[in-house]
Amino acid sequence: MSDAERLLAKLVAFDTTSSESNLALVGYVEDYLASYGVEAERVMSPCGQKANLIARIGPEALGGVMLSGHTDVVPVAGQPWSSDPFTLRDGGDGRLYGRGTCDMKGFLACALAKVPEWVKTPLKQPIYLGFSYDEEIGCVGAPSLIERFYTHYSTTAHVIVGEPTSMQPVVAQKGATNLRTTVVGREAHSSQVNQGTSAIHVAARLVTFIEDTMAALVEEGRVDEAFNVPHTSLHVGKIKGGTAINIMARECQFEWEIRHLPTDTFDEIYARFDAFCKQLSAELQAKGKTVEITTEPLNVTVPGLADRDNDRVLRLAKDHLPAGCCDHAVAYATEAGQFQGQGLQTLILGPGSIAQAHQPDEYVERRQLEDCLAFLTDMSVALEQPAERHGE
Repeated sequence: MSDAERLLAKLVAFDTTSSESNLALVGYVEDYLASYGVEAERVMSPCGQKANLIARIGPEALGGVMLSGHTDVVPVAGQPWSSDPFTLRDGGDGRLYGRGTCDMKGFLACALAKVPEWVKTPLKQPIYLGFSYDEEIGCVGAPSLIERFYTHYSTTAHVIVGEPTSMQPVVAQKGATNLRTTVVGREAHSSQVNQGTSAIHVAARLVTFIEDTMAALVEEGRVDEAFNVPHTSLHVGKIKGGTAINIMARECQFEWEIRHLPTDTFDEIYARFDAFCKQLSAELQAKGKTVEITTEPLNVTVPGLADRDNDRVLRLAKDHLPAGCCDHAVAYATEAGQFQGQGLQTLILGPGSIAQAHQPDEYVERRQLEDCLAFLTDMSVALEQPAERHGE
């Protein structure tokens, strides 16, 4: 096994499902870095059971690159795995299997594998490592990592978020917000529909409006063909309500999401839904019906990554990738938009395919790890030169 594969085996062995602590993995990485003389700083979660990690290799200087990745993984419960998800398995087919192999411990392993080389390299610009917690449940940990990094480490470093992109540069992503809507009506016997208000029926109208809103956005021409789903998408993923077939449901609850284009905003899209809720409530109450509709966010809105203010980081990446690589846009959410929102030039680039992420028998191709290591080697050569000064 290569150094990166050995490190990947170690990282996969830590069950860092988002519901669990990541401190054991963080401690392992701290010890690994310390063995090469690299200090790391924890940025703790409010609960004290999780931590971000920031480290610098090389000088305290302008420029440099932050290699960013999340340490948490999605659950394996209920998935038909062929082997222990938390034991790295060589499938003999050029693939390494295990939870997090592509999303995104493969990238973390590659970055860590380069540390012994980087500490001996005459870097003129620093290489930063930024490992976060709770990305999978709404990019919860990254804001505190980014704030600490920007205020105490660098305002000029470029950021590469190593999500699985098959080692192709991704310059844009959609933003995402998860929501829970609760409808409370009035129970009544189903033979007496004039006496009650079915929360399920009201919720059904809201769900239909959500889908109609998505169609309306397309009709308005709010489309970006760079994305494989070229418009803001709205989707209801869970719904529950009612107690019996012959009782008008008092309560119905559904969970849904808005994944907005970088050119749209959550507030603008959600305002349409909120206005319809108020209109529907007024119509029902005018008919003597009792109804209450409330919606709560399940996460802070994860901002989109816009294809702008990225010329230098994109040049840095493309100068050290094979000829012919092209820019991409993705519908899934990452921490990249949060870094860009802080004013740091950011792109997404990492080994593995998003098609394998979150799947049973998740894997990363060994060739993808090799390509990532080659990129990181070539990139570090560029950091042996001082950063260009812009407008100083």
